[in-house]
Amino acid sequence: MSETVFKGFGDKALPFLKALDFHQNREWFLENKDLFEAHLLEPLGDLVDDLIARFEKAGLPFKGDRKKSQFRIKRDTRFAKDKSPYNRHLSALLSSDGSKWAESGCFYVCIGLEDYKGCYAAVAWWQQKPELLAAMRKAIVEKPENYRAMVAALKKSGLTLSDYDRLKRTPRGFETVTEPDLVEGLRNRHFAVRYPIDPNGITSPDLADELFGFALKAKPLIDWGKKIEGTLIS
Repeated sequence: MSETVFKGFGDKALPFLKALDFHQNREWFLENKDLFEAHLLEPLGDLVDDLIARFEKAGLPFKGDRKKSQFRIKRDTRFAKDKSPYNRHLSALLSSDGSKWAESGCFYVCIGLEDYKGCYAAVAWWQQKPELLAAMRKAIVEKPENYRAMVAALKKSGLTLSDYDRLKRTPRGFETVTEPDLVEGLRNRHFAVRYPIDPNGITSPDLADELFGFALKAKPLIDWGKKIEGTLIS
């Protein structure tokens, strides 16, 4: 695969999403599809290509495809209260097997309106299979030194595990654990770190450097999960 140099998103990327949020109809979208492709869709594909090449050289397990890794701008509204047909963001996910639906460690990037998802990147173990989540919780208790070393390495790089969707109570079977940091870890449904992207900087090629640097800093989280995942496979 030849490397694609990311040149930044178009200067009309966020204005397009704002206008799309206002109109929210197929006719307007089709009339402005060229703008969408030039300022959002193709630049995100370039960013995906650029990062995949860098991740491979650095030994980071994030793979994908400039088209298949992107989530559709059109929403599935079948079971949603909000029947707006289009998202207010565009995003992509890279994973160890290249699938955007992977349950393993992943890298996610989102370009969106501030009032909705906003602009950010994340590295995460997200919506893991029950057996992997159970193994992670077991590892926190049985090998706390590994968990604490991972958290410390993230903290040294300015990253903190997200408390998004964290349980209010300790999961059944772990009630005897009393150390506050381990209790927090056990209550996590996901293990994720987040990097806020400055909306004013998305038109700069430097965004690719920022996101690559973030992924390197988040590597201890992926390594920790991979070791645990490996015990389930072996």
